[in-house]
Amino acid sequence: MRPPVYPPSVGVHGSSRRRLAALAVLVLASVFSLALLPLRFALSGELHYLNLPWDLVLAWAPLVFALVAYDRYRSGRRGSALALPLALWLIFLPNAPYLATEVRMLRNVRDMPVWFDTATLTTFAWVGLMLGFVSVYLVQDIARRVGGAALGWLCVVASFGLCGVGIYLGRYLRLNSWDVIVRPGDVLNDVATRLDSPRLVGMSLLTATFLTVAYAMLYPMLEPAVADRRER
Repeated sequence: MRPPVYPPSVGVHGSSRRRLAALAVLVLASVFSLALLPLRFALSGELHYLNLPWDLVLAWAPLVFALVAYDRYRSGRRGSALALPLALWLIFLPNAPYLATEVRMLRNVRDMPVWFDTATLTTFAWVGLMLGFVSVYLVQDIARRVGGAALGWLCVVASFGLCGVGIYLGRYLRLNSWDVIVRPGDVLNDVATRLDSPRLVGMSLLTATFLTVAYAMLYPMLEPAVADRRER
């Protein structure tokens, strides 16, 4: 049966107040995390952590693409209209949880009290995780409407599994999402030649498990905050 087509007011621009409030909280959290950096620069006199603003911008990318896909699906569009934003969502998704790995900088940067840097890096990490989780929820909801709850959760587990690989590629091979787009063959070859790497396998599995468990814990709160209540 053909799924119902909803007017544009049900999409991104006419989101429920709860969904708009959730997005507003993410924006405010992002602004707060960014505001910590000039404060740190002023107090320490050093320009460390300059990579974090760009990392945060990339962490927003999967949510933007997920919102585009969700809006298009709710408007009745299919095919390439969905395939492109969903492909870009998957490619950029690792950038969101990648922010959590930046806590490693606590080992090397010691020009501020550790509690301040811990709070700063944890804030960026938490915002990145939440951006990723909200985007995953939106895509899961599309998959659930298409093929049921099992397909939705399969999409969640698979996306987090690929996130684990993507974070490894970014952290240790210094590859980024653009590389997947401009030279996908090289990226696939890098992964294929390292399939027997204990670091790749271990990090990917641990990251995927952590993200899945954390997402499952937050899912009961994401559903009422983000979901469109018009049609379940």
